[in-house]
Amino acid sequence: MGLRETKKQQTRTAIADAALPLFLEHGFDQVTVAEVARHAGVSTNTVFNYFSTKEDLFFDRQAEVEGHLATLVRDRAPGACPVETIRDDLLTALRHEDPALGLHSDAPRFWQVIRDSAALRAREREISERAEAVLATALAEHPPNTATGWNRGDHPILTLLAGAIAGAHRAALRELQRRILSGEPPTDARDSIATAAAQAFNLLCSGLHTDADQTSLQLPQ
Repeated sequence: MGLRETKKQQTRTAIADAALPLFLEHGFDQVTVAEVARHAGVSTNTVFNYFSTKEDLFFDRQAEVEGHLATLVRDRAPGACPVETIRDDLLTALRHEDPALGLHSDAPRFWQVIRDSAALRAREREISERAEAVLATALAEHPPNTATGWNRGDHPILTLLAGAIAGAHRAALRELQRRILSGEPPTDARDSIATAAAQAFNLLCSGLHTDADQTSLQLPQ
């Protein structure tokens, strides 16, 4: 990365770092972009040069989040099951208390700010939808090995599989949030979610690699 790109990244990070404490203290809807600019020591126009919307300021790592599952699928070892790859990544993050999962002291306030803002809830749904879409693309480009013959890249079941994987991953994180916000000790919540997530992903993996009797599958009349 050149000096110009490095300085641009530093400015972007500085703006986001100035914005988050304001959002956490006052709430997303109560903070203006002008206030963020003032705290960051830049103009309002500069903020918009780096962040198209105020929601982008709050979710400043959304591109990384959207592409995470797809990247795991694309970069997995040859022959590795995509479900197992994503399961293992999630369990490792839980075991190491990865801050990206919200296992830190500021996380409950961060989650509550999202709950209190319709705009942030809508953006969170958009991020989830895009993450699922790029995961489906990654599965089509790098399909799993199966014995049933539907693992060609254009098969519609890959889109459904992406929904199942992304849904299980999203549900695990949402349940982790719910438990911590309800007052459960984070380590207890983490351990419970790790056990449940392992079971859920194992079921998905088992179904993916089981030879179903395709002749017995009939649409309802």
